[in-house]
Order: sequence, then C-alpha cells, then structure tokens
Amino acid sequence: MTAMVAIAINTFRESVRDKVLYNLVLFAILLIGGSYLIGQLTAGQDVKIIKDLGLAATSMFGLFIAVFIGIGLVSKEVERRSVYALLAKPIHRYQLVLGKYCGLILTLAVNVSVMALALYAVLTYMSWGMEEMMRASDARPLDPALLTALGLILVELMLVTAIALFFSTFSTPILSAALTFGVYVVGHFSSDLRNFQDVVDSPAAARFARGLYWVLPNLAQFDVKDSVVHGLAVPVAYIATTVAYAMLYIAMLLIVSMLIFSRRDFK
Repeated sequence: MTAMVAIAINTFRESVRDKVLYNLVLFAILLIGGSYLIGQLTAGQDVKIIKDLGLAATSMFGLFIAVFIGIGLVSKEVERRSVYALLAKPIHRYQLVLGKYCGLILTLAVNVSVMALALYAVLTYMSWGMEEMMRASDARPLDPALLTALGLILVELMLVTAIALFFSTFSTPILSAALTFGVYVVGHFSSDLRNFQDVVDSPAAARFARGLYWVLPNLAQFDVKDSVVHGLAVPVAYIATTVAYAMLYIAMLLIVSMLIFSRRDFK
C-alpha cells in the first residue's frame, strides 16, 4: 500500500509539471470566461449559455487530460526504460498500475475543481444585481445542482482514464489514443447501437452493433448537462446507479489491465 501511494503521488507530481496540462486547463478557463461574452449576446439566456458552455468545456478538456496523460502512464515508463528500475524495487506490477491510475485520478480531480471554481466565479459575477433572475429555478447563477453535473463528469473521466490505461498496457500511445477516443464517441451513441437493427437490413451488422452495445460503456448516461442547465432535478437513485455502474466497469478494466501488465515481457 505504501508503494502504491508513493507511485500515485509521484504520478500526480509528474502530471502537474506537464506544461501541456497547464495549457489545457488555462484554455478551458478562458473558454469558460469567454462564455460570459457569448451569453451577453443572447438576452435572457445568458446564465444558461454560461452553464452549458462551462460544463462542456470542463468535460472536453478533462477528456483531453484523461486520454493524453492516461495513455502515457505505462507507455512512457516503458519508452524511457524507467519501468525496469521500478520493477527492480520491492513492488508488484499491480501496484504500479493502480498507483499510476490513482495519481492521474487525483490530477483530474484537482483540474476539474479548478475549472469548476472558474465556472462559479463567472456565475458569481453574473449574479450581482440579478436577484430577480436568481429567483427563477431554471436560471439561478449559483445553482448547487451544477455540482451534480461536475461530479458525473469527473466519474466519466475516471472511466475514460481506465479505458486509456487498459489500451496502454498492450498498445502504442497513438493507437491507444485512437482507440480511447473511438470508445468515447461510440459510448455516447450507445442507444443508437441498441436500435441499429431498425436502420439496417443486415442481421450480422445488427448483431455486431448489439454486441458493441453490451460490451462498450454507456457514457451517455453521465451527461446531465441539459437537465442541470434547465433546472430539472436529477434523481438521487439515477446518480447512485450511474456511479455504481462506473465503479464496476472501472474495476473490471483495472483488473484486466493488471493481468495484462503482469504477463508482459519487457526483455
């Protein structure tokens, strides 16, 4: 456990020192701030636009962080041959995988928190002199329900990180990134895969799509931006079920990743 914690902390420090990480977060914060200017162009809808763009920016740039840093968790160590020094120490390979994953999750949590603070800062500025708007349930600038959407975004990014880590244990960085982005896109259209037989005449293609529907993660359920932006309540049962689904999927991906990495020959 001590070794895994040390690896996680070291991974977090390496991620923080990455200039690409700073650029992504800065660009996301600028986009969130820019949403204020865009919101001013649409009378009566400015708060909703800021919320929507802010949540979208957090999700999009969090995805880039999860993928581009996640695929390097293992491959970077192998390319730099630092994995040999790590494995020569009294640690197990599964500790290296779990430690790397936990370190990146900590990095994601910190960066999502920073972007969330930026979003709330813009909304706080908007709330000054807008008491009548704050009384409208669907347009409250400082809506606590935003934390629900941000929390599910973080859980989704945790799942995407596990997917990136899984591919990085046996593939090249470029291929791992392509596969991860592919799974992300398909995962947001999983409902279309379920109903694919309604638009094609090929039974084989329909069965293949149905198989993908059951194997690939359903990422669309983590997107509750529309409900939050329009002031609709997200049921607690839905949140709990979605988080439990993600934790189960992450656990399976990590187990498979540890098995693959433990059997990998670095000679």
